Amino acid sequence: MSTRRGLAIGCGGVLGFAWTAVALDAVESALDWDVRSADVLIGTSAGAEIVAALGSGRTPADLLAALDAEPDADPVLAAHIAVDPGKFPPLPGIGLPNLGLIGAGLRAGSAYSALAGMLPRGRGDASWLRSFGRALADADGWVDHPATWLVAADAATGERITFGANDFKADTPYRKDGRHGSAAMPAGPQASRGSVEHVLAADRTGRSAIEAGASPVEAAAREPVDLGDAIAASWAIPGWFPPVRIGGRDYVDGGAVSSVSADLLLPLDLDEVVVIAPMTSAGGVPATGFDRIERFLRAQMTRGLDREVKLLRDNGVRVIRVEPGPAELAAMGPNFMDSRRRPATLAAARANAHARVHEALRTASLAR
Repeated sequence: MSTRRGLAIGCGGVLGFAWTAVALDAVESALDWDVRSADVLIGTSAGAEIVAALGSGRTPADLLAALDAEPDADPVLAAHIAVDPGKFPPLPGIGLPNLGLIGAGLRAGSAYSALAGMLPRGRGDASWLRSFGRALADADGWVDHPATWLVAADAATGERITFGANDFKADTPYRKDGRHGSAAMPAGPQASRGSVEHVLAADRTGRSAIEAGASPVEAAAREPVDLGDAIAASWAIPGWFPPVRIGGRDYVDGGAVSSVSADLLLPLDLDEVVVIAPMTSAGGVPATGFDRIERFLRAQMTRGLDREVKLLRDNGVRVIRVEPGPAELAAMGPNFMDSRRRPATLAAARANAHARVHEALRTASLAR
């Protein structure tokens, strides 16, 4: 019987995107596995960009060619990566805090989620993300892979929502010829057995996956959702980009609640989950100045992922958790949106990715 494997990619900005492309290439080599063949692809923020690209048929090698500005790089990827969203956000607008995120953070004991909810309304331009999604999308407005999930958070409630989840057919693994199972997945992924909040799933039309439960998201999510809007919603960093309105609800970066949301894969009865987490790490270089803010966020996100990984492992799922180490953190610096550091990030990632993946495989074996 083949291994049922999920791929979960976390948030990380433009530098996390670059590091992740290298990490995915190393994972493919170490496992002799095409990451596009994962039974489910789930991504948050920068991870949402990448799983959308993988779901459309692009490979880690394609991502790296575009990042390296090779002349024959995929034109959609090259055009997207050429856009610099800026090192810092524009001056914020006037708006009430995201009370839902504050509440979700307090319930979860997550200081960074609560603080994210207190940030003013961002005014960044997310059109580059929408353009990317629409360039990747097929005739149906999504991607070919039947289980490409993009995670955002409801700004009013703090609940996570996984756009695309109801398109998943759960009885057989996805194959590159496009064939997959015919039995529909049970009504949407539920966070359970240790996760913090009720989780909803939205299909491509924006309809909720859960018919009961009286959630405001369920009642409001009725308008069509295209891939560009879903990526923009997953990327809507509080204080940087404005919330994205879908189905009458405002959504923000899913990373404001969970950096990876690997726990949302628990109900799928997977054998293995590969986690690529650019915003979490064990250890790092000494922090000074602005670095301390980044390290605070990274420490919070690491603890959150620790809980998600434990939940999966406690339920018999093998987890391969790949994270950057001190050399990569030093190359990235404190600002994950500083595209000037992309070449250094790629170089550090390439120098260390295979070691990080092999260490992740060793840890996964010991944890069984």
